[in-house]
Amino acid sequence: MPTHGIGKYRHLLPKALPKKKKERVQAKQIKAATATEFGVFNVCVSGYDMTLVEHYSQYIHNLCNHLDIRVDESCALPTKSTEVMVMQEQGTKMYVDAVLKTHERVVQISEMKATLFPIFMEVVLKNQPEGVRLCLKQHTEADYQARFKTRPELEGLLAKINN
Repeated sequence: MPTHGIGKYRHLLPKALPKKKKERVQAKQIKAATATEFGVFNVCVSGYDMTLVEHYSQYIHNLCNHLDIRVDESCALPTKSTEVMVMQEQGTKMYVDAVLKTHERVVQISEMKATLFPIFMEVVLKNQPEGVRLCLKQHTEADYQARFKTRPELEGLLAKINN
């Protein structure tokens, strides 16, 4: 026995909008500091142990949320590899002994009150794990550009097209 459309609800749902194409990410305008609050600054966390760096940056982000400090964004910078070369005692040849990978995370904070800053810094420094480096600096355009990996093959192709 047919049900003749009993229980259908699709006609009640709003029409789905077509998906928009993703646009290129634009840099946001950097806010200047005032007498009572800081402008935009970055809390950079770096170290060799990825899990420590990741969890500590997550801790800073959660602390900011708990203290009602505005977090603009939290991101990871590209991993940097450093080769440690060792020279033999009786020779001139050098060989690779180890490859060290430095992981870096950035938590971008804006509009932080000047009265809250010493409390924030004391809590962050007291809970800093061993082997993790902490750096605070004012946000610049160069910091924004450092987030993206360079793609030399793409740049070479673009140069060929433009010539």
